[in-house]
Amino acid sequence: MLFHVKMTVNLPLDMNPETADRLKADEKALAQRLQEQGKWRHLWRIAGHYANYSVFDVDSVQELHDLLMQLPLFAYMTIEIDAMCRHPSSIREDDR
Repeated sequence: MLFHVKMTVNLPLDMNPETADRLKADEKALAQRLQEQGKWRHLWRIAGHYANYSVFDVDSVQELHDLLMQLPLFAYMTIEIDAMCRHPSSIREDDR
């Protein structure tokens, strides 16, 4: 199942910089691991924002939920999710 996910991060302005750096490093490591596994298919920064558009390829809504809940920055995110399916006019069978 493919999901388009918009994640906007809102770290508290008074967050300890070392804590923020650790969270960001942990987030990057997990995101890269999920990309290598093929679960986090695409990751795009939204210009001018601390936010991204991502495409996840998972087996279920529950799996997506569980992956998102594991993100170190989850507590500081606003997340919007849209389920996707192949468009009948698409010339591609696979977008990998």
